[in-house]
Amino acid sequence: MKVIKFGGSSLASAEQLKKVLDIVTSDPERRFVIVSAPGKRHSEDTKVTDALIKYYKNYVAGNDVTASQKWIIDRYQAIADELGLSPAIMTKISTAIKQLATLPIEDNAFLYDTFLAAGEDNNAKLVAEYFRKNGLSSRYMHPKEAGIIVSSEPSNARILPSSYDKLEALQELDEVIVIPGFFGVTVDGNVCTFSRGGSDISGSIVAAGVKADLYENFTDVDGIFAAHPGVVHKPHTIKELTYREMRELAYAGFSVLHDEALIPAYRGKIPLVIKNTNNPNHPGTRITLKNTSNNAPVIGIAADDNFASINMSKYLMNREVGFGRKVLQILEELNIRWEHMPTGIDDMSIIVRERELTPIKEQEITTYLTRELGVDEVDIEHGLSIIMIVGEDMKNHIGVTATATKALSEKHINLEMISQGSSEVSVMFVTQTEHEKQAVRALYKAFFQPEED
Repeated sequence: MKVIKFGGSSLASAEQLKKVLDIVTSDPERRFVIVSAPGKRHSEDTKVTDALIKYYKNYVAGNDVTASQKWIIDRYQAIADELGLSPAIMTKISTAIKQLATLPIEDNAFLYDTFLAAGEDNNAKLVAEYFRKNGLSSRYMHPKEAGIIVSSEPSNARILPSSYDKLEALQELDEVIVIPGFFGVTVDGNVCTFSRGGSDISGSIVAAGVKADLYENFTDVDGIFAAHPGVVHKPHTIKELTYREMRELAYAGFSVLHDEALIPAYRGKIPLVIKNTNNPNHPGTRITLKNTSNNAPVIGIAADDNFASINMSKYLMNREVGFGRKVLQILEELNIRWEHMPTGIDDMSIIVRERELTPIKEQEITTYLTRELGVDEVDIEHGLSIIMIVGEDMKNHIGVTATATKALSEKHINLEMISQGSSEVSVMFVTQTEHEKQAVRALYKAFFQPEED
């Protein structure tokens, strides 16, 4: 039994939905279909989700929403007309879109979530109807009926453990079940979305709940590349990697798969495969608990920017009991999440994302560290990027870090810091953002194209 999820680009047009139908009908084990909202048909197009955000903003501002409603309804109508669907399905979708503008605005913490979720919800209705029209025993199922009950955290829903018992009962159904992704329902019946990109999370939750043999995530690429194709020319596709490796790559900038989506499938021990709707016969990238083949030491290189470093020095810091706790305490009080914390004998650096800082927070941190903790020197460095080389087999190879630093040195790229966790799944390099792309290319050449030297 397989759970299959289609992203927005796979559902952007009638032509794409015909490919989706072929994929689902080609394998009778594909029993659960999770759908996103229609994505862009071309580079200048608008995603339905973005149109819903505009609709929401107009509604809460008291503006005329007729144009917003019409654009969204027309988008679904174009797909339905080309697929030859009955007018009844568009009546349902049109009514649902218009009813959003009747919801209470005041004291409605879930209004934004309800607007955004309408993209996936109405698309699931349309997809199920299209499947039925083409002879596939199928039906639409709302997340509430499926049992996807989540915490009451608007735009950041978390699945409640009790949901899995109800989801497991779906195994007994003999139809193809089409479930909208991206959202669940709270105990009180409110629509609550996962963080954006959360249709991946929905698919992972359903796969874990029904104890699927495989979770297939269909997108618009042949799999996960060893480096970003916008930085490295034609990087190779990774055939297989582990959940831990994927988590590291997703954290450091790989956007093919939502990083939170890994958690339910990982805990449910469900293998996951990334495949291409436009090239479904390509094997894609398989994500498993453990490697089943001998991997090279590095399987991927990822990079992400917009980081800052809080750097401090204090003589005999290592002898001061509780110093690290006191430093982290000020971050907690300022509601700042930290990412990494490389340390020396008398110095410490805390890496945070730029968005966590404001000029006022920076001043408070500096004042606290100098006046309360007696730090000798403190500065906050901006414009940093994190570059990670990832591979579980790294620990079994000598000289991986040496190869990486040599490649960066030859390109005259200065390293701000290096960090490696005890698991040895990844090595992190921090550079100035202006050197990020050059660094990724140098590392890719060192580990994937050494014969070209």
